[in-house]
Amino acid sequence: MKFSPETAQEETQVLQSNGWELNSQATELCKTFEFKNFVAAFGWMAQVALLSEKANHHPEWSNVYKTVHVKLTTHDVGGLSQLDVDLAKQMDRLAET
Repeated sequence: MKFSPETAQEETQVLQSNGWELNSQATELCKTFEFKNFVAAFGWMAQVALLSEKANHHPEWSNVYKTVHVKLTTHDVGGLSQLDVDLAKQMDRLAET
């Protein structure tokens, strides 16, 4: 189910305090992750890929050396959903380890 703009703001408040940005239409969450090197960035991406595949919810992302840019949205509903919030939280947790 697609979040309304108000719900998206509420549901992503903690994520926004952790570096995630909600776009002006409240339809996408974006964050840039920085790692110590390419191997750490790619390892993190591999871990996220396994979680994403299990949830059948995949990020839009790009990687240049130690930097990974992530954009989350649920294409099926045309905006943000709980799937995006859950994946963002998992990404943050994995980036901390």
